[in-house]
Amino acid sequence: MTKKGIDMKIGVIGTLGLPVTYGGVERHVEQLYSRLAARGHDITVYCRTHYTDRKTDDYQGIKLVRFPSIRTKHLETISHTFISSLNSLFSDLDIIHYHSLGPSLFSFIPALKGQKSVVTIHGLDWQREKWGRFASCYLKLSELFALYFPKATIGVSKNIQTYFMDKYRQHINYIPNGVNIPNKIPADKIKQWGLETDGYILYVGRLVPEKGCHYLIDAYSRLNTDLKLVIAGDSRFTDKYADSLKRSASKDIIFLGNVTGVKLAELFSNAYLFVQPSELEGLSIALLEAMSYGRCVLTSDIAEELEVTADAGLSFQNKDSADLR
Repeated sequence: MTKKGIDMKIGVIGTLGLPVTYGGVERHVEQLYSRLAARGHDITVYCRTHYTDRKTDDYQGIKLVRFPSIRTKHLETISHTFISSLNSLFSDLDIIHYHSLGPSLFSFIPALKGQKSVVTIHGLDWQREKWGRFASCYLKLSELFALYFPKATIGVSKNIQTYFMDKYRQHINYIPNGVNIPNKIPADKIKQWGLETDGYILYVGRLVPEKGCHYLIDAYSRLNTDLKLVIAGDSRFTDKYADSLKRSASKDIIFLGNVTGVKLAELFSNAYLFVQPSELEGLSIALLEAMSYGRCVLTSDIAEELEVTADAGLSFQNKDSADLR
């Protein structure tokens, strides 16, 4: 992205914002750009007004710029990305880094001024169940924009790289997500939820259909076990789905909502088993984090999960709660 010794001005569009309260893309952005800022680069992250604290304009050396968005399932990302992209035209940024397929459609805007852009694709978002026909078509169109307007296109998994080669005969760069290797910490704050070391099965992620939490709850409900099931995460424009999960849950299933910081570290450190039953993924940071804590992991057998776990995890047949049980 840069010549040795030259500091660059980089704008980041397509994320909810910083500091992170939830979201895998947001954790990716935080880790990547805090390091680039520490190296002397001038980083600006375009944040959504509702996600971040308006009193904070700087985070770990990263400038935070806030714009509003139309907070509906179909218009939030589009509206914020469009406004942010227009703003970038009046900046002196050297590179605009777009994250995810939807925002990449607007990578043509910096090109109007001759600005360079880069796109990172975190998943094939048109596959997500929450999108209807129009939204899926929009996201598929974004694939073309992601290929032809940016100076470089990045996929976070080999499966994404292979998809673009097979469909478009276009090579994209493969740069997988990474993770810090943490120190395990004993159970303390999580005891408020009645949790002890090795006493629970853990799921961490959004409560959306493609994450497959319904398979996990169904399988767990047919187990004879003293282990509790802990679900850390919340819905995002999928309240009906989240409510259906909670209605079907037994008293031994604990919904915690979004968990961050020390409490999340304790959950990972002390879980007996981490389960990720996703129907589709990009390259899951939550799965990487569970493995970084040395937890036993059990995932669906989709390519993106097996790419991460290789011979270091267990798998079950995708969408099959009986096999998961």
